Amino acid sequence: MKINVLFSPVGADELSFAGKTTVVIDVLRASSTIVTALYNGAREVVPVATVEFAVKVSGGMFGGQTLLGGERYTKKVEGFALGNSPLEYLPEVVSGKTIILYTTNGSKAIVKAKFSENLFVSSFLNLEAIAKHLVNLNKDFEILCAGRNNYYSMEDSICAGKLISEVTKLNESVDISDSSRACVSLSKTFGKSTLKMLKDTEHGKILLENGFEDDLNFCSKISSYDIIPYFSANVLKALSNPGNGNK
Repeated sequence: MKINVLFSPVGADELSFAGKTTVVIDVLRASSTIVTALYNGAREVVPVATVEFAVKVSGGMFGGQTLLGGERYTKKVEGFALGNSPLEYLPEVVSGKTIILYTTNGSKAIVKAKFSENLFVSSFLNLEAIAKHLVNLNKDFEILCAGRNNYYSMEDSICAGKLISEVTKLNESVDISDSSRACVSLSKTFGKSTLKMLKDTEHGKILLENGFEDDLNFCSKISSYDIIPYFSANVLKALSNPGNGNK
Protein backbone atom coordinates (compact mmCIF):
# COMPACT_ATOMS: atom_id res chain seq x y z
CA MET A 1 0.00 0.00 0.00
CA LYS A 2 1.68 3.21 -1.20
CA ILE A 3 0.58 6.81 -0.64
CA ASN A 4 1.51 9.75 -2.85
CA VAL A 5 0.51 13.40 -2.59
CA LEU A 6 -0.03 15.88 -5.42
CA PHE A 7 0.22 19.43 -4.09
CA SER A 8 -1.99 20.89 -6.84
CA PRO A 9 -4.10 19.73 -9.80
CA VAL A 10 -1.88 21.84 -12.08
CA GLY A 11 0.00 19.62 -14.49
CA ALA A 12 -2.02 16.52 -13.61
CA ASP A 13 -3.70 14.92 -16.60
CA GLU A 14 -7.27 13.68 -16.11
CA LEU A 15 -6.43 10.29 -17.59
CA SER A 16 -3.50 9.84 -15.20
CA PHE A 17 -6.06 9.09 -12.47
CA ALA A 18 -7.67 6.21 -14.41
CA GLY A 19 -7.68 3.03 -12.35
CA LYS A 20 -6.36 4.79 -9.25
CA THR A 21 -7.80 5.46 -5.82
CA THR A 22 -7.80 9.20 -5.14
CA VAL A 23 -8.63 11.39 -2.15
CA VAL A 24 -9.33 15.07 -2.89
CA ILE A 25 -8.69 17.60 -0.13
CA ASP A 26 -9.83 21.22 -0.10
CA VAL A 27 -10.01 22.14 3.57
CA LEU A 28 -11.04 25.77 2.94
CA ARG A 29 -13.71 25.05 2.10
CA ALA A 30 -15.16 22.75 -0.55
CA SER A 31 -14.36 19.37 1.00
CA SER A 32 -15.54 20.57 4.42
CA THR A 33 -18.77 21.80 2.83
CA ILE A 34 -19.34 18.54 0.93
CA VAL A 35 -18.84 16.45 4.08
CA THR A 36 -21.21 18.70 6.02
CA ALA A 37 -23.88 18.74 3.32
CA LEU A 38 -23.97 14.96 3.05
CA TYR A 39 -23.93 14.55 6.84
CA ASN A 40 -26.90 16.91 7.05
CA GLY A 41 -28.93 14.84 4.62
CA ALA A 42 -28.19 16.16 1.15
CA ARG A 43 -29.10 13.47 -1.38
CA GLU A 44 -25.97 14.11 -3.44
CA VAL A 45 -23.45 16.76 -4.42
CA VAL A 46 -22.64 17.32 -8.09
CA PRO A 47 -19.21 18.99 -8.43
CA VAL A 48 -18.72 21.06 -11.57
CA ALA A 49 -15.77 22.92 -13.09
CA THR A 50 -17.55 26.08 -14.30
CA VAL A 51 -20.37 28.36 -13.20
CA GLU A 52 -21.95 28.04 -16.63
CA PHE A 53 -22.08 24.26 -16.37
CA ALA A 54 -23.55 24.50 -12.88
CA VAL A 55 -26.44 26.59 -14.22
CA LYS A 56 -26.88 24.26 -17.21
CA VAL A 57 -26.95 21.12 -15.06
CA SER A 58 -29.38 22.61 -12.54
CA GLY A 59 -31.74 23.55 -15.36
CA GLY A 60 -32.08 19.90 -16.36
CA MET A 61 -33.07 18.73 -12.88
CA PHE A 62 -36.27 18.93 -10.90
CA GLY A 63 -36.01 22.50 -9.64
CA GLY A 64 -37.53 22.13 -6.20
CA GLN A 65 -35.05 19.44 -5.22
CA THR A 66 -31.94 21.15 -6.60
CA LEU A 67 -29.82 23.90 -5.06
CA LEU A 68 -26.96 25.80 -6.65
CA GLY A 69 -24.09 26.27 -4.22
CA GLY A 70 -20.56 27.56 -4.29
CA GLU A 71 -18.32 30.56 -4.59
CA ARG A 72 -15.98 32.49 -6.80
CA TYR A 73 -13.00 33.97 -4.91
CA THR A 74 -14.70 33.37 -1.51
CA LYS A 75 -17.95 35.17 -2.46
CA LYS A 76 -21.25 33.43 -3.19
CA VAL A 77 -21.91 33.33 -6.93
CA GLU A 78 -24.64 35.76 -7.93
CA GLY A 79 -27.91 33.91 -8.37
CA PHE A 80 -26.83 30.86 -6.35
CA ALA A 81 -28.88 29.78 -3.35
CA LEU A 82 -25.84 28.96 -1.21
CA GLY A 83 -22.20 29.97 -0.94
CA ASN A 84 -19.30 27.76 0.09
CA SER A 85 -19.66 28.06 3.85
CA PRO A 86 -20.36 24.68 5.47
CA LEU A 87 -22.42 26.55 8.04
CA GLU A 88 -25.00 27.35 5.35
CA TYR A 89 -25.66 23.68 4.60
CA LEU A 90 -28.06 23.04 7.48
CA PRO A 91 -30.34 19.98 7.59
CA GLU A 92 -33.45 22.09 7.04
CA VAL A 93 -31.83 23.59 3.92
CA VAL A 94 -30.19 20.59 2.24
CA SER A 95 -32.00 17.47 3.42
CA GLY A 96 -33.10 15.41 0.44
CA LYS A 97 -31.69 17.94 -2.02
CA THR A 98 -29.21 17.66 -4.88
CA ILE A 99 -26.49 20.29 -4.54
CA ILE A 100 -24.79 21.51 -7.71
CA LEU A 101 -21.45 22.78 -6.39
CA TYR A 102 -18.96 25.07 -8.09
CA THR A 103 -15.94 26.38 -6.18
CA THR A 104 -12.78 28.14 -7.25
CA ASN A 105 -10.57 25.18 -6.34
CA GLY A 106 -12.22 22.12 -4.80
CA SER A 107 -14.92 21.21 -7.28
CA LYS A 108 -12.42 21.62 -10.13
CA ALA A 109 -9.99 19.22 -8.43
CA ILE A 110 -12.72 16.60 -8.03
CA VAL A 111 -13.67 16.91 -11.70
CA LYS A 112 -9.98 16.62 -12.65
CA ALA A 113 -9.82 13.26 -10.82
CA LYS A 114 -13.16 11.96 -12.14
CA PHE A 115 -11.64 8.97 -13.96
CA SER A 116 -10.34 7.45 -10.71
CA GLU A 117 -11.50 3.94 -9.92
CA ASN A 118 -12.27 5.13 -6.38
CA LEU A 119 -12.63 8.82 -5.60
CA PHE A 120 -13.21 10.16 -2.10
CA VAL A 121 -13.33 13.61 -0.51
CA SER A 122 -11.58 14.37 2.77
CA SER A 123 -11.25 17.26 5.18
CA PHE A 124 -10.25 17.53 8.82
CA LEU A 125 -13.90 16.82 9.65
CA ASN A 126 -13.85 13.18 8.45
CA LEU A 127 -10.17 12.18 8.71
CA GLU A 128 -10.62 9.10 10.88
CA ALA A 129 -13.46 7.66 8.79
CA ILE A 130 -11.52 8.16 5.55
CA ALA A 131 -8.35 6.63 7.03
CA LYS A 132 -10.15 3.51 8.24
CA HIS A 133 -11.85 3.04 4.90
CA LEU A 134 -8.60 3.41 2.95
CA VAL A 135 -6.88 0.84 5.16
CA ASN A 136 -9.77 -1.59 4.64
CA LEU A 137 -9.67 -0.93 0.91
CA ASN A 138 -5.94 -1.76 0.98
CA LYS A 139 -5.06 -0.06 -2.32
CA ASP A 140 -2.36 2.41 -3.27
CA PHE A 141 -3.83 5.89 -3.29
CA GLU A 142 -3.14 9.44 -4.38
CA ILE A 143 -4.04 12.48 -2.32
CA LEU A 144 -4.89 15.42 -4.57
CA CYS A 145 -4.66 18.79 -2.82
CA ALA A 146 -6.92 21.37 -4.45
CA GLY A 147 -4.58 24.25 -3.66
CA ARG A 148 -5.61 27.87 -4.16
CA ASN A 149 -5.86 29.45 -7.60
CA ASN A 150 -3.44 26.86 -9.00
CA TYR A 151 -0.89 27.53 -6.26
CA TYR A 152 0.26 25.57 -3.22
CA SER A 153 -1.99 25.55 -0.14
CA MET A 154 -0.52 24.82 3.29
CA GLU A 155 -3.77 23.69 4.94
CA ASP A 156 -4.41 21.00 2.33
CA SER A 157 -0.89 19.59 2.77
CA ILE A 158 -1.27 19.51 6.55
CA CYS A 159 -4.62 17.75 6.25
CA ALA A 160 -2.96 15.25 3.91
CA GLY A 161 -0.21 14.74 6.48
CA LYS A 162 -2.71 14.08 9.25
CA LEU A 163 -4.58 11.64 7.02
CA ILE A 164 -1.36 9.77 6.21
CA SER A 165 -0.51 9.63 9.92
CA GLU A 166 -3.95 8.17 10.68
CA VAL A 167 -3.45 5.53 7.99
CA THR A 168 0.02 4.57 9.21
CA LYS A 169 -1.33 4.14 12.75
CA LEU A 170 -3.62 1.45 11.38
CA ASN A 171 -1.15 -0.06 8.91
CA GLU A 172 2.53 0.35 9.78
CA SER A 173 3.72 -1.26 6.54
CA VAL A 174 2.48 1.63 4.37
CA ASP A 175 5.01 2.94 1.86
CA ILE A 176 4.97 6.72 1.55
CA SER A 177 6.41 8.90 -1.20
CA ASP A 178 8.66 11.92 -0.68
CA SER A 179 5.69 14.29 -1.02
CA SER A 180 3.76 12.24 1.55
CA ARG A 181 6.68 12.36 3.96
CA ALA A 182 6.87 16.14 3.52
CA CYS A 183 3.17 16.47 4.39
CA VAL A 184 3.58 14.41 7.55
CA SER A 185 6.51 16.57 8.59
CA LEU A 186 4.52 19.77 7.93
CA SER A 187 1.62 18.39 9.94
CA LYS A 188 3.83 17.62 12.93
CA THR A 189 5.44 21.08 12.78
CA PHE A 190 2.49 23.34 12.02
CA GLY A 191 -0.59 21.21 12.69
CA LYS A 192 -0.55 21.02 16.48
CA SER A 193 -3.27 23.68 16.65
CA THR A 194 -5.41 23.21 13.56
CA LEU A 195 -7.32 26.44 14.10
CA LYS A 196 -4.19 28.55 14.58
CA MET A 197 -2.67 26.99 11.47
CA LEU A 198 -5.77 27.79 9.40
CA LYS A 199 -5.77 31.40 10.58
CA ASP A 200 -2.09 31.75 9.66
CA THR A 201 -2.42 30.44 6.10
CA GLU A 202 -2.81 32.75 3.11
CA HIS A 203 -6.27 31.38 2.35
CA GLY A 204 -7.28 31.56 5.99
CA LYS A 205 -6.30 35.22 6.20
CA ILE A 206 -8.38 36.03 3.12
CA LEU A 207 -11.39 34.28 4.65
CA LEU A 208 -10.89 36.18 7.92
CA GLU A 209 -10.78 39.47 5.98
CA ASN A 210 -14.06 38.53 4.32
CA GLY A 211 -15.86 37.71 7.57
CA PHE A 212 -15.60 33.90 7.57
CA GLU A 213 -13.94 33.33 10.97
CA ASP A 214 -16.73 30.95 11.98
CA ASP A 215 -15.93 28.83 8.93
CA LEU A 216 -12.31 28.50 10.06
CA ASN A 217 -13.47 27.42 13.52
CA PHE A 218 -15.77 24.85 11.98
CA CYS A 219 -13.32 23.51 9.39
CA SER A 220 -10.62 23.03 12.05
CA LYS A 221 -12.56 20.31 13.90
CA ILE A 222 -10.94 16.88 13.68
CA SER A 223 -12.98 13.75 12.87
CA SER A 224 -16.36 15.20 13.84
CA TYR A 225 -18.20 13.19 11.17
CA ASP A 226 -18.03 9.62 9.88
CA ILE A 227 -19.26 10.60 6.41
CA ILE A 228 -17.23 9.42 3.39
CA PRO A 229 -18.16 11.27 0.19
CA TYR A 230 -17.75 8.84 -2.73
CA PHE A 231 -17.78 9.91 -6.37
CA SER A 232 -19.63 7.76 -8.89
CA ALA A 233 -21.55 8.58 -12.08
CA ASN A 234 -20.53 12.24 -11.74
CA VAL A 235 -22.05 12.72 -8.29
CA LEU A 236 -20.82 12.52 -4.71
CA LYS A 237 -22.88 10.53 -2.26
CA ALA A 238 -22.27 9.32 1.28
CA LEU A 239 -20.67 5.89 1.07
CA SER A 240 -22.92 3.23 2.55
CA ASN A 241 -21.39 0.78 5.02
CA PRO A 242 -17.97 2.50 4.93
CA GLY A 243 -16.49 0.27 7.61
CA ASN A 244 -16.33 -2.85 5.43
CA GLY A 245 -14.03 -1.41 2.76
CA ASN A 246 -16.50 -1.97 -0.07
CA LYS A 247 -17.99 0.57 -2.41
